[in-house]
Amino acid sequence: MENENLKKGILFGIFANCFIGLQPIVANARPDFIDPFIYAALTVVFESIVLSPVMFLKRRKIRKQYNMGLISQEDFHSLLYGFKDNKVLLLFIGAVFGGGQILFFIGYGLAGSINGALAQKSTIFFSLLFGFLLLKETITKLQIIFSAFLFFGLILAVTEGSFNLLEINLGVLILILLTCLWMLAHTLTKPIFQRKQAVPSQMVVLRNAIGAIILFVVFFVFFPIRMIEMLSNPVIIFWGFIMGATYGIGLFFWYQTLSHLDVSKASILVSPTPVVTAIFATIFLNEVFTIADLLGTLIVIISIVVIMWEK
Repeated sequence: MENENLKKGILFGIFANCFIGLQPIVANARPDFIDPFIYAALTVVFESIVLSPVMFLKRRKIRKQYNMGLISQEDFHSLLYGFKDNKVLLLFIGAVFGGGQILFFIGYGLAGSINGALAQKSTIFFSLLFGFLLLKETITKLQIIFSAFLFFGLILAVTEGSFNLLEINLGVLILILLTCLWMLAHTLTKPIFQRKQAVPSQMVVLRNAIGAIILFVVFFVFFPIRMIEMLSNPVIIFWGFIMGATYGIGLFFWYQTLSHLDVSKASILVSPTPVVTAIFATIFLNEVFTIADLLGTLIVIISIVVIMWEK
Protein backbone atom coordinates (compact mmCIF):
# COMPACT_ATOMS: atom_id res chain seq x y z
CA MET A 1 0.00 0.00 0.00
CA GLU A 2 2.85 2.37 0.86
CA ASN A 3 4.56 1.65 -2.45
CA GLU A 4 1.28 2.22 -4.28
CA ASN A 5 0.84 5.61 -2.60
CA LEU A 6 4.44 6.50 -3.45
CA LYS A 7 3.91 5.62 -7.13
CA LYS A 8 0.68 7.61 -7.33
CA GLY A 9 2.26 10.52 -5.46
CA ILE A 10 5.20 10.63 -7.87
CA LEU A 11 2.88 10.43 -10.91
CA PHE A 12 0.65 13.25 -9.66
CA GLY A 13 3.77 15.21 -8.67
CA ILE A 14 5.09 15.01 -12.24
CA PHE A 15 1.82 16.39 -13.57
CA ALA A 16 1.84 19.10 -10.88
CA ASN A 17 5.37 20.08 -11.93
CA CYS A 18 4.26 20.42 -15.55
CA PHE A 19 1.20 22.59 -14.89
CA ILE A 20 2.85 24.75 -12.22
CA GLY A 21 5.84 25.19 -14.52
CA LEU A 22 3.48 26.23 -17.33
CA GLN A 23 1.85 29.06 -15.37
CA PRO A 24 4.57 31.69 -16.05
CA ILE A 25 4.59 30.68 -19.73
CA VAL A 26 0.85 31.25 -20.14
CA ALA A 27 1.12 34.51 -18.20
CA ASN A 28 3.83 35.91 -20.50
CA ALA A 29 2.45 34.43 -23.72
CA ARG A 30 -0.79 36.40 -23.58
CA PRO A 31 -1.33 39.22 -26.12
CA ASP A 32 0.00 42.59 -24.95
CA PHE A 33 -3.39 44.30 -25.16
CA ILE A 34 -4.82 42.19 -22.32
CA ASP A 35 -4.83 44.32 -19.19
CA PRO A 36 -3.28 42.60 -16.12
CA PHE A 37 -6.25 43.69 -14.01
CA ILE A 38 -8.96 42.08 -16.14
CA TYR A 39 -6.67 39.10 -16.83
CA ALA A 40 -6.32 38.58 -13.07
CA ALA A 41 -10.09 38.80 -12.57
CA LEU A 42 -10.79 36.26 -15.31
CA THR A 43 -8.05 33.97 -14.03
CA VAL A 44 -9.51 33.68 -10.53
CA VAL A 45 -13.02 33.26 -11.95
CA PHE A 46 -12.05 30.35 -14.18
CA GLU A 47 -9.80 28.83 -11.51
CA SER A 48 -12.78 28.82 -9.18
CA ILE A 49 -15.00 27.25 -11.87
CA VAL A 50 -12.43 24.57 -12.78
CA LEU A 51 -12.03 23.49 -9.15
CA SER A 52 -15.73 23.66 -8.27
CA PRO A 53 -16.39 20.01 -9.30
CA VAL A 54 -13.53 18.91 -7.03
CA MET A 55 -15.10 20.86 -4.16
CA PHE A 56 -18.58 19.39 -4.76
CA LEU A 57 -17.19 15.85 -4.96
CA LYS A 58 -15.35 16.40 -1.67
CA ARG A 59 -18.51 17.74 -0.02
CA ARG A 60 -20.42 14.76 -1.36
CA LYS A 61 -17.79 12.44 0.11
CA ILE A 62 -18.13 14.13 3.50
CA ARG A 63 -21.92 13.67 3.39
CA LYS A 64 -21.45 10.01 2.54
CA GLN A 65 -19.01 9.56 5.43
CA TYR A 66 -21.52 11.18 7.78
CA ASN A 67 -24.37 8.96 6.59
CA MET A 68 -22.15 5.91 7.16
CA GLY A 69 -21.36 7.08 10.67
CA LEU A 70 -17.67 7.62 9.96
CA ILE A 71 -17.66 11.26 11.12
CA SER A 72 -19.62 12.99 13.85
CA GLN A 73 -22.46 15.43 13.25
CA GLU A 74 -20.29 18.21 14.69
CA ASP A 75 -17.43 17.51 12.23
CA PHE A 76 -19.92 17.15 9.39
CA HIS A 77 -21.41 20.61 9.90
CA SER A 78 -18.01 22.11 10.64
CA LEU A 79 -16.38 20.78 7.45
CA LEU A 80 -19.27 21.89 5.23
CA TYR A 81 -20.28 25.18 6.83
CA GLY A 82 -17.48 26.14 9.23
CA PHE A 83 -16.12 28.67 6.75
CA LYS A 84 -19.06 30.93 7.67
CA ASP A 85 -17.38 31.56 11.03
CA ASN A 86 -14.36 33.06 9.21
CA LYS A 87 -16.01 35.72 7.00
CA VAL A 88 -13.51 38.49 7.73
CA LEU A 89 -10.53 36.20 7.16
CA LEU A 90 -12.10 34.90 3.93
CA LEU A 91 -12.58 38.46 2.69
CA PHE A 92 -8.93 39.26 3.45
CA ILE A 93 -7.67 36.06 1.79
CA GLY A 94 -9.87 36.66 -1.26
CA ALA A 95 -8.48 40.19 -1.61
CA VAL A 96 -4.89 38.95 -1.21
CA PHE A 97 -5.23 36.22 -3.83
CA GLY A 98 -7.32 38.32 -6.22
CA GLY A 99 -5.14 41.42 -5.98
CA GLY A 100 -2.02 39.28 -5.85
CA GLN A 101 -2.88 37.83 -9.24
CA ILE A 102 -2.39 41.31 -10.70
CA LEU A 103 1.09 41.46 -9.16
CA PHE A 104 1.70 37.98 -10.58
CA PHE A 105 1.19 39.16 -14.17
CA ILE A 106 3.06 42.45 -13.69
CA GLY A 107 5.96 40.68 -11.96
CA TYR A 108 6.37 37.99 -14.58
CA GLY A 109 6.06 40.56 -17.36
CA LEU A 110 9.04 42.44 -15.92
CA ALA A 111 11.14 39.54 -14.62
CA GLY A 112 10.65 36.99 -17.38
CA SER A 113 9.44 33.43 -16.85
CA ILE A 114 12.73 31.87 -15.69
CA ASN A 115 13.79 34.41 -13.06
CA GLY A 116 10.19 34.88 -12.01
CA ALA A 117 9.76 31.16 -11.33
CA LEU A 118 12.93 31.19 -9.22
CA ALA A 119 11.71 34.23 -7.26
CA GLN A 120 8.52 32.39 -6.32
CA LYS A 121 10.54 29.55 -4.83
CA SER A 122 11.22 31.92 -1.93
CA THR A 123 7.86 30.60 -0.70
CA ILE A 124 9.69 28.03 1.43
CA PHE A 125 11.46 30.81 3.37
CA PHE A 126 8.20 32.66 4.07
CA SER A 127 6.57 29.37 5.03
CA LEU A 128 9.22 28.91 7.73
CA LEU A 129 9.06 32.58 8.79
CA PHE A 130 5.27 32.84 9.18
CA GLY A 131 5.04 29.34 10.63
CA PHE A 132 7.48 30.44 13.33
CA LEU A 133 5.92 33.87 13.96
CA LEU A 134 2.22 32.99 13.76
CA LEU A 135 1.94 29.25 14.43
CA LYS A 136 4.91 28.86 16.81
CA GLU A 137 6.47 26.18 14.59
CA THR A 138 10.13 25.39 15.17
CA ILE A 139 12.96 26.28 12.79
CA THR A 140 16.29 24.47 12.86
CA LYS A 141 19.70 26.04 12.31
CA LEU A 142 20.10 23.98 9.14
CA GLN A 143 16.86 25.42 7.75
CA ILE A 144 18.09 28.95 8.46
CA ILE A 145 21.41 28.25 6.75
CA PHE A 146 19.79 26.80 3.64
CA SER A 147 17.21 29.60 3.53
CA ALA A 148 20.16 31.97 3.15
CA PHE A 149 21.65 29.55 0.61
CA LEU A 150 18.36 29.67 -1.33
CA PHE A 151 18.52 33.46 -1.62
CA PHE A 152 22.17 33.19 -2.60
CA GLY A 153 21.13 30.99 -5.53
CA LEU A 154 18.30 33.35 -6.44
CA ILE A 155 20.59 36.41 -6.45
CA LEU A 156 23.20 34.48 -8.45
CA ALA A 157 20.60 33.76 -11.14
CA VAL A 158 18.83 37.11 -11.39
CA THR A 159 22.06 39.17 -11.40
CA GLU A 160 23.84 36.80 -13.81
CA GLY A 161 26.57 36.19 -11.23
CA SER A 162 27.44 39.84 -10.59
CA PHE A 163 25.74 39.89 -7.15
CA ASN A 164 25.02 43.59 -7.71
CA LEU A 165 21.75 44.03 -5.80
CA LEU A 166 21.02 47.21 -7.77
CA GLU A 167 20.72 45.02 -10.88
CA ILE A 168 17.88 42.93 -9.46
CA ASN A 169 14.87 43.23 -11.74
CA LEU A 170 11.85 45.02 -10.28
CA GLY A 171 9.68 42.12 -11.39
CA VAL A 172 11.70 39.74 -9.19
CA LEU A 173 11.12 41.99 -6.17
CA ILE A 174 7.39 42.18 -6.95
CA LEU A 175 7.17 38.39 -7.14
CA ILE A 176 9.05 37.97 -3.86
CA LEU A 177 6.59 40.41 -2.25
CA LEU A 178 3.70 38.49 -3.80
CA THR A 179 5.08 35.19 -2.51
CA CYS A 180 5.31 36.73 0.96
CA LEU A 181 1.67 37.91 0.83
CA TRP A 182 0.37 34.59 -0.48
CA MET A 183 2.27 32.61 2.13
CA LEU A 184 0.92 34.89 4.86
CA ALA A 185 -2.59 34.11 3.62
CA HIS A 186 -1.80 30.37 3.51
CA THR A 187 -0.46 30.49 7.06
CA LEU A 188 -3.59 32.28 8.32
CA THR A 189 -5.72 29.66 6.54
CA LYS A 190 -3.97 26.69 8.14
CA PRO A 191 -5.78 26.92 11.51
CA ILE A 192 -9.11 26.70 9.65
CA PHE A 193 -8.10 23.27 8.37
CA GLN A 194 -6.82 22.28 11.80
CA ARG A 195 -10.21 23.20 13.29
CA LYS A 196 -11.92 21.19 10.52
CA GLN A 197 -13.87 24.24 9.34
CA ALA A 198 -13.17 23.69 5.65
CA VAL A 199 -11.33 21.50 3.15
CA PRO A 200 -8.62 22.83 0.79
CA SER A 201 -10.65 22.66 -2.45
CA GLN A 202 -13.47 24.57 -0.75
CA MET A 203 -11.09 27.32 0.39
CA VAL A 204 -9.57 27.66 -3.07
CA VAL A 205 -12.98 28.02 -4.71
CA LEU A 206 -14.19 30.51 -2.08
CA ARG A 207 -11.05 32.66 -2.04
CA ASN A 208 -11.02 32.92 -5.84
CA ALA A 209 -14.74 33.66 -6.07
CA ILE A 210 -14.35 36.43 -3.47
CA GLY A 211 -11.24 37.74 -5.21
CA ALA A 212 -13.06 37.80 -8.55
CA ILE A 213 -16.00 39.74 -7.12
CA ILE A 214 -13.65 42.32 -5.58
CA LEU A 215 -11.67 42.78 -8.80
CA PHE A 216 -14.71 43.02 -11.06
CA VAL A 217 -16.47 45.51 -8.76
CA VAL A 218 -13.37 47.73 -8.53
CA PHE A 219 -12.77 47.55 -12.29
CA PHE A 220 -16.41 48.34 -13.06
CA VAL A 221 -16.50 51.32 -10.68
CA PHE A 222 -13.44 52.98 -12.24
CA PHE A 223 -13.50 51.69 -15.85
CA PRO A 224 -17.04 50.49 -16.69
CA ILE A 225 -16.83 51.01 -20.45
CA ARG A 226 -13.38 49.42 -20.75
CA MET A 227 -14.55 46.48 -18.70
CA ILE A 228 -17.51 45.88 -21.01
CA GLU A 229 -15.26 46.17 -24.07
CA MET A 230 -12.73 43.69 -22.71
CA LEU A 231 -15.28 41.16 -21.51
CA SER A 232 -16.93 41.19 -24.93
CA ASN A 233 -13.65 40.19 -26.58
CA PRO A 234 -13.51 36.37 -27.04
CA VAL A 235 -9.69 36.44 -27.24
CA ILE A 236 -9.46 37.90 -23.73
CA ILE A 237 -11.99 35.38 -22.40
CA PHE A 238 -10.00 32.55 -24.02
CA TRP A 239 -6.72 33.59 -22.39
CA GLY A 240 -8.43 34.06 -19.06
CA PHE A 241 -9.81 30.54 -19.30
CA ILE A 242 -6.42 29.07 -20.28
CA MET A 243 -4.70 30.77 -17.34
CA GLY A 244 -7.43 29.80 -14.88
CA ALA A 245 -7.48 26.21 -16.14
CA THR A 246 -3.69 25.93 -15.92
CA TYR A 247 -3.81 27.19 -12.34
CA GLY A 248 -6.76 25.01 -11.39
CA ILE A 249 -5.40 21.80 -12.89
CA GLY A 250 -2.01 22.45 -11.32
CA LEU A 251 -3.65 22.84 -7.92
CA PHE A 252 -5.72 19.68 -8.47
CA PHE A 253 -2.59 17.61 -9.15
CA TRP A 254 -0.84 19.25 -6.18
CA TYR A 255 -3.67 18.23 -3.84
CA GLN A 256 -3.62 14.73 -5.33
CA THR A 257 0.11 14.57 -4.63
CA LEU A 258 -0.54 15.64 -1.04
CA SER A 259 -3.20 12.96 -0.66
CA HIS A 260 -0.58 10.25 -1.31
CA LEU A 261 2.56 11.83 0.18
CA ASP A 262 3.24 13.97 3.23
CA VAL A 263 3.77 17.68 2.62
CA SER A 264 7.57 17.54 2.94
CA LYS A 265 8.01 14.82 0.32
CA ALA A 266 5.42 16.45 -1.94
CA SER A 267 7.22 19.82 -1.70
CA ILE A 268 10.53 18.17 -2.58
CA LEU A 269 8.86 16.47 -5.53
CA VAL A 270 7.62 19.75 -7.03
CA SER A 271 10.78 21.72 -6.24
CA PRO A 272 12.08 21.43 -9.87
CA THR A 273 9.25 23.57 -11.30
CA PRO A 274 11.75 26.33 -12.30
CA VAL A 275 13.47 23.75 -14.51
CA VAL A 276 10.15 22.95 -16.19
CA THR A 277 9.49 26.66 -16.64
CA ALA A 278 12.97 27.18 -18.10
CA ILE A 279 12.43 24.41 -20.65
CA PHE A 280 9.04 25.78 -21.73
CA ALA A 281 10.33 29.38 -21.74
CA THR A 282 13.25 28.43 -23.98
CA ILE A 283 10.99 26.58 -26.42
CA PHE A 284 7.95 28.87 -26.56
CA LEU A 285 9.15 32.33 -25.45
CA ASN A 286 12.75 32.26 -26.75
CA GLU A 287 14.11 33.14 -23.30
CA VAL A 288 17.77 32.30 -22.68
CA PHE A 289 18.58 29.87 -19.87
CA THR A 290 22.08 30.97 -18.87
CA ILE A 291 24.77 29.20 -16.86
CA ALA A 292 24.00 31.55 -13.96
CA ASP A 293 20.32 30.55 -14.19
CA LEU A 294 21.29 26.88 -14.14
CA LEU A 295 23.60 27.21 -11.13
CA GLY A 296 21.10 29.38 -9.27
CA THR A 297 18.27 26.93 -9.99
CA LEU A 298 20.34 23.98 -8.72
CA ILE A 299 21.20 25.86 -5.52
CA VAL A 300 17.53 26.80 -4.97
CA ILE A 301 16.34 23.22 -5.52
CA ILE A 302 19.01 21.76 -3.20
CA SER A 303 18.06 24.32 -0.54
CA ILE A 304 14.37 23.40 -0.77
CA VAL A 305 15.16 19.68 -0.53
CA VAL A 306 17.31 20.15 2.59
CA ILE A 307 14.80 22.50 4.28
CA MET A 308 11.84 20.19 3.65
CA TRP A 309 13.85 17.09 4.56
CA GLU A 310 14.50 18.69 7.94
CA LYS A 311 10.80 19.48 8.28
